[in-house]
Amino acid sequence: MAEIREFIYSGDESPRLDKFLADSLLDFSRVQTQGFIDEGKVTVNGRVRTKAALRIKSGDILQVEVPEVITEEPLGEAQPLDILYEDDSVLVVNKPAGMVVHPGAGNLTGTLVNAAVAHFPAIKDVGEQGRPGVVHRLDKETSGVIILAKTDAAYHHLVRQFKSRRTEKVYLTLVDGAPPTPTGRIEANIHRDEHYRQKMAVAYEGKGRKAISEYSTVKNFSNHTLLEVKPLTGRTHQIRVHLAYLGSPVAGDQIYGRRKSSIPGTRFFLHAEKLKIELPGGEIREFIAPLPKELEKILTQLEGE
Repeated sequence: MAEIREFIYSGDESPRLDKFLADSLLDFSRVQTQGFIDEGKVTVNGRVRTKAALRIKSGDILQVEVPEVITEEPLGEAQPLDILYEDDSVLVVNKPAGMVVHPGAGNLTGTLVNAAVAHFPAIKDVGEQGRPGVVHRLDKETSGVIILAKTDAAYHHLVRQFKSRRTEKVYLTLVDGAPPTPTGRIEANIHRDEHYRQKMAVAYEGKGRKAISEYSTVKNFSNHTLLEVKPLTGRTHQIRVHLAYLGSPVAGDQIYGRRKSSIPGTRFFLHAEKLKIELPGGEIREFIAPLPKELEKILTQLEGE
């Protein structure tokens, strides 16, 4: 489970928030502590702060929501992997809905990482401890393309691309109703919901982190719309939050959308269809994951209505 760590700063200087946390949270990497700030998991004097350059002062009370530290190496577990591409540097997989990407609180086994370690044991020494090979993530119930690094050189090459937003990602999603326009660009900052810490929310008054999504209509149905969405930033739950903000939430998303799902099944309709990225050797490739059968079936049913 996550825990809340509290610090009271009593120094004479006014250090940056990110530097203070990196020096205080010694069991987490600098990248991880930066992530805590980005995701709205840090408060200063009770207020969520998402600016790494914020200067703190003596007497400030800081609280950080951190995940359970996984110190053991993930065990390899033989599980079916839908491999889209593999070479000596990377492994590209079509992740099924329901599979968590890496071990964490409540999900120590059965993850994509566990399957990857069984498939390629040397990956356990690549990247961050507890989440080897992982350079980006998909929500548990989101299916589709995900790339893992098999070497440290590949890991740093891929991480730099995601951090600098040089990758191109395309998602297919079915939404309830329809967005205000057939195509559009959503620019709305996102931060951790101050009342429900497990959710993200659109931030107002200059708060939160910059988040941009572009969408276009693929097909209209009676009560739903099939969209292609390109997230230009990588905030947690970005597509789900942005589409709910427009009043057309992802179908089946009972956290950000309707409490009673408008589609059959237990998952929401969001699929990472395409990923365009430069491989460590310099080749630019686009990987495509076909829509899962259960989502294809939903579209077929809607066409018949």
